[in-house]
Amino acid sequence: MVMVAGSPGSPDILRRRRIEIAERAIPGSKQPFHHAKELGIGKAQAYLDECSEASDALARSALEKAIGEMREFKIASCSILMSSGRPAVNLEAILASHAAIHSAEGDFFREAVAHAAKSCKLRCEKLKEKELLAIAKAAFRMADLEERLNAMGKSIGPPWTQDEKYAALAGWLALQA
Repeated sequence: MVMVAGSPGSPDILRRRRIEIAERAIPGSKQPFHHAKELGIGKAQAYLDECSEASDALARSALEKAIGEMREFKIASCSILMSSGRPAVNLEAILASHAAIHSAEGDFFREAVAHAAKSCKLRCEKLKEKELLAIAKAAFRMADLEERLNAMGKSIGPPWTQDEKYAALAGWLALQA
């Protein structure tokens, strides 16, 4: 999670943190579709529902905590970077393909964050990660966009990972809305 404030012309990174949205008390919850495959199709959906409920609660708690810590700012939106993969049509198809399992797990956790944003009454913007730089370049029309994005991380110190840069860029775009 990267929190961005300011204006489109002068964004600031307020905070970054990793949030845990897999319930450690539930076996296999960090990779729920991998674990569901081992359970078999008969038990998989109930297990995934349990993980979803727990992940939704953890995401909501993490978002509420972050909003509470930033009371001096009006938190208005949440941006989520989406994959470009196509979702499988049903659980059986997901569990039959290792690639689909990985894709479904990413979507599973992104949806937990989206549910949390909705419960916190935040606008939720979903952006395809593959398209993010092109969208930002078109929106900001800055020749040095990537250099500015790299420099933004200096205020919070290393590491400044690709995930954090893209989360910050999505937040920066949200400042335009």
